[in-house]
Order: sequence, then structure tokens, then C-alpha cells
Amino acid sequence: MAALNYAKEYQQALEQEFPYVLYFGALFATPNNGRYRWVNSNVIEIPTITTTGRVDGDRDTIGQKKRNYNNSWTPLQVTNHRTWSTLVHPRDIQETNQVASIANITRVFNEEQKFPEMNCYLISKLYADYTAKSKTADQTVLTTDNVLDVFDKMMTAMDNARVPRAGRILYVTPDVRTLITNAKAIVKTIDVSKRSEALKRAITSIDEVEIPDSVPTDMMKTAYDFTEGWEPDSTADQINMCLVHPLAVITPTNYEFAQLDPPSAGSEGKWEYFEESFEDVFLLPNKVNAIAFNITKHA
Repeated sequence: MAALNYAKEYQQALEQEFPYVLYFGALFATPNNGRYRWVNSNVIEIPTITTTGRVDGDRDTIGQKKRNYNNSWTPLQVTNHRTWSTLVHPRDIQETNQVASIANITRVFNEEQKFPEMNCYLISKLYADYTAKSKTADQTVLTTDNVLDVFDKMMTAMDNARVPRAGRILYVTPDVRTLITNAKAIVKTIDVSKRSEALKRAITSIDEVEIPDSVPTDMMKTAYDFTEGWEPDSTADQINMCLVHPLAVITPTNYEFAQLDPPSAGSEGKWEYFEESFEDVFLLPNKVNAIAFNITKHA
């Protein structure tokens, strides 16, 4: 392993360029995350209420009274068990002028390893759950002429499935965002009255649908290798667009352990950090029509 960088060679503040973020933050914060209950460390239960429909009334008699609703709990097993740990020698912290402190190390780990991995796991798991329900992604080759047509077809299918329009989110790669920005059907109005302001061409929503920051291409694959960190699988297809309503998704996370231990005899005088989590992503079975994909098959 390469030697740590000392303060005389680098600034104290780490200058990690373009840190990754949770691009699917709205899905990790889905309202569904308040609707499940933990049964044990790796099983959650999702509540589902069903009712019967209305019937004709009778003014002269009383109908048969009975319970006309049912409440059931669907168990889902959380299988994504991840850990990470590191040792840090106190001398490394001193000699790097605190650059190699646990706080900095874990910050970089979160930004450049854990958060990207969480992004990749979420999108690939949603795609796996989607195809497991016999759903097929659109494979239209997107252009500036047809990108909005593909989007409209996704929207129409969700409208027919009674998916609420309010709250839908369209996740796209940078290339597809460029196609949308330059789409033939997009009408742009440019205000030139304020010459000092920069020209803004970003499309942040279409109709009621939010388009967040584009997701890097390598974080929009259908499959990954998570042996250590994350890496696109050699058989993975490219996800170009994902239209989804957050109410179709649940993202349970259960941290069982996260701790920093001071230097000890057991750690041979080193600081020791360890974290462990059980976390997962599920597409709710009765909400499968609230998500749609456009993909490009791998070569």
C-alpha cells in the first residue's frame, strides 16, 4: 500500500474532487420507510389493507354485518449485509497534520465508496425486482426526436395504472439529459433583459415530473459486482431513464453496529473503526406499475 501523504506535501484539507452523493436521495427517503416494522435483524414486514367494494342498499332490511376489510403483513428479508473497517496508527494522524484522521477517512469513504455503492445497489435491485414481475424495459434508441415520446408513453402507462402524477421522478444519465434539453418538442423562452446573468438551459422538470441532477452513467447499470465496493457487471445493460414514484419503493436500513475504538493492546496501538449494516431495497409488489425503464442492451 502506498505511503500516506504528509502535510508538507499536501494541504491539510482534503481536496477530493467531485464527491459522489446519494443521487437517489428521494427514494432513500421514501415515505414508505415509516410503514414497515422490523421482526428481527434481517426481516421486515410491510402492511397491506384491502377492502370490499360498495353494494346496493335496502331501505327495508338490514344487510348481513361482517368485516369488509383485511389487514395483512408481507415479510421481506433484508439480505444486503455490508461491513467496513480500518486501522489507523496514531503516528499517521500526527505526521499528516490530522489529514489521516478518522473523521476525514470516513468522510471520504462515505462520499467515494459507500454512497456510490448504495446508489448502484438501489437502481440495480429495483430493476431486478421489476423484471422479476415479468416486466420488460423499453429499448428504444433515444434521440432528440423521440426522447419525449418515450417519456410520454411511460407517463400514459402510469396514468392508466392510477399512479399519482404528483411525486413522480425521472432519473436520467447525463447523455439523456442532454437529449431532453435539446428535444425538438421542448419550447424554450430566453430572457435577455438581464445581460449579466448566465444563460440557463437546464430542464429540471417536465409537466409534474421532477428531473433531479443526472446520474453518472456508471451508476445506472442493471447489474453490479459488490464483492468489494461496487463495479458494473460485465453483463450489465445501461439504464438510460427510470421513471418512478417514491411510493413504489421501500429502502429499509438497520445499523446494528458502528464504533471507533481507541488504541489498545488488541489493536496493537492503532485506532480501529468498524461499521456493519443490514440494508436493502424493494419494489413493492402491488406498486410495480409505478416504475418504468429505458435501457440499452450490453454489447
